[in-house]
Amino acid sequence: MKNRKDFLRGAFCGALAILLVAGLVSCGLLESRIKTPGKEAVSSGTEKKLDILKSLIDEAYLGDVDEKQLEQGIYEGYVSGLDDPYSAYYDEEETKAFMEATEGEYDGIGAVLTQSRDTGVITLTHVYEDSPAMKAGLKDNDILYKVEELEVTGVDLNEVVSHIRGEGGTDVKLTVLRGEKGEEITVTAVRDKIEVQTVEAKMLEDGIGYLSVSEFDSVTYSQYIKGLDQLAGKDMKGLIVDLRGNPGGNLNTVCDMLDVMLPRGLIVYMQDKNGRKEEMTSDDENQFTLPMAVLVNGNSASASEIYAGAIQDYGLGKIIGTQTYGKGVVQKIFDLKDGTCVKLTIAEYYTPKGRNINGKGITPDVEVPYEYDEKHPEADNQLERAVEELKKEM
Repeated sequence: MKNRKDFLRGAFCGALAILLVAGLVSCGLLESRIKTPGKEAVSSGTEKKLDILKSLIDEAYLGDVDEKQLEQGIYEGYVSGLDDPYSAYYDEEETKAFMEATEGEYDGIGAVLTQSRDTGVITLTHVYEDSPAMKAGLKDNDILYKVEELEVTGVDLNEVVSHIRGEGGTDVKLTVLRGEKGEEITVTAVRDKIEVQTVEAKMLEDGIGYLSVSEFDSVTYSQYIKGLDQLAGKDMKGLIVDLRGNPGGNLNTVCDMLDVMLPRGLIVYMQDKNGRKEEMTSDDENQFTLPMAVLVNGNSASASEIYAGAIQDYGLGKIIGTQTYGKGVVQKIFDLKDGTCVKLTIAEYYTPKGRNINGKGITPDVEVPYEYDEKHPEADNQLERAVEELKKEM
């Protein structure tokens, strides 16, 4: 809880969701979402058992039965049987929210959520400036405990997001735990239209430019280029890219961003269960040549790890902070043609030098744990170290 900013084509990190609101968990990387899967089938034994269960429910179950809800439960349970934290079935409402989350504008509260792969704890890793979440008093690193009366720890992140999203102008009650003592705070946020500002650009001391990227979605590339141009216009002599707490996002977006940073060559490649490879490459039209550093932490996942891994492999800058999340698998969204979809893990990805970081993460060149300063809560020792390291190269 001390970490300052500690966690399609598109993705959400294992537990990544954008509360803006809609689903990019920790975490993930989605490669596509417009294709239909092949014919699905269950064994005759499974069909027979489902028939028996239905008969027993019809004959003996005391409560009311919602047939549609039962069907949804079958689909959700079938996919959850894969025991893969990144694969999931989404009903119509969840599908709509999930797709909207990649467009950069939707009704919500304006915060990025991530979910721990191990504990199921959901954290607000980034509260947007002037958002409903900020106006309600929510802060970065708040632990989400309840949405209305629903305790959400361990609940699928996309389901949690579906409860938080809603029509603009309506209220949602959120209970969070804050600080080392876990102070319980309940607030009411008024949902509103959120236009996501995923990139913050500013000049630091001695001509050092700073770009904070909170996620990779469809609006991020243009914001990133605009930020680079603004900093270049102020005589930037070095650059820090801050990916702390960034759970990932759109594969094409991060590759487009890296294309303006890297020399001609491989950005990342994916390999599926049959050994087939797909490569994403950069051309030689652009290359960033100033000294550079990239800040990461344990909630920097998926697309963030692609970015950091490529910069590290090409030796273009130092990676500073703590070990990243370690999400090195790719998901694809399959449109089921009835308003629903299924997200399945379909490949592993590798850095330009062939590193598979799934379950391991990116190891920083300079290891710097975040140290919270009670007397100066806005102090950032990791950023300060990045400035120090960059000055050595300038």
